Amino acid sequence: MLIIRSVKQLVKAIDRLKKEKKRIGFVPTMGFLHEGHLSLVRRARKENGCVVVSIFVNPIQFGPTEDFARYPRSISRDRQMLEKEHADILFLPEVNEIYPKGFNRYVQPGLLAKGLCGRKRPGHFRGVTTVVNRLFELVRPDRAYFGKKDYQQAKVIEAMVKRLGVKVKICLCELIRDFDGVAISSRNQYLSPEERIRAKALYQSLKKARRLIQSGIKDISHIRSELEAFLKAHVDQIDYVEIVNSENLKPLKRISGRVLVAIACFVGRTRLIDNRVIKG
Repeated sequence: MLIIRSVKQLVKAIDRLKKEKKRIGFVPTMGFLHEGHLSLVRRARKENGCVVVSIFVNPIQFGPTEDFARYPRSISRDRQMLEKEHADILFLPEVNEIYPKGFNRYVQPGLLAKGLCGRKRPGHFRGVTTVVNRLFELVRPDRAYFGKKDYQQAKVIEAMVKRLGVKVKICLCELIRDFDGVAISSRNQYLSPEERIRAKALYQSLKKARRLIQSGIKDISHIRSELEAFLKAHVDQIDYVEIVNSENLKPLKRISGRVLVAIACFVGRTRLIDNRVIKG
């Protein structure tokens, strides 16, 4: 696996791959890799001649009260994991490589970023779209892989690619859960053993939502109230419980077609998200 730290080196490597007509699969990450990330790498490996993985903790997608400094980092561990999965290139840029002096090409995230996580994290999705667009410019992938755990993020990126005319196929991959149903996340390591048990409530509430919807209940305010009552017994704070159209993420009053049930809660000091698409 080739380790690249500079944009100049990366451009040379990508130029060579393009000349060889190799299809490039790209997995952008912030590191501290887990099974969710590795599932993306494995799919990229199956579908492409070359797999590029980036590790970059993007400062501009963290708010002033969020956990940029706390965000877990372990490059040597990540490197070993990627070597086992046969990634071809690991791109490890410093901030000044991604955002050189005078950088001002910020990408607005569009309407899909207004609700859900975007409502209480102003600036977050602008940071996401800006860094992803910048990485796409550098890596020039044929396919890019994102997990459905960050469902809104994936939809925002899909919309950005269409809007800007970026020639890359966005591949959405299934959310990966641990043995107890908890969605795998780098932030799970912050949870104490007791908090980890309580974190199961997010997945349990999604299963409850599925039961309610499949029983024929259409009133979303009723379903949301049921989920909130269940969550309040287990989590420390509910950020949101939303049921929206699964494609445009617009709020709904009644269940219609495929809906996204999305949850964000604090367990202890850790903010966790989870979601499930359910057919009404």
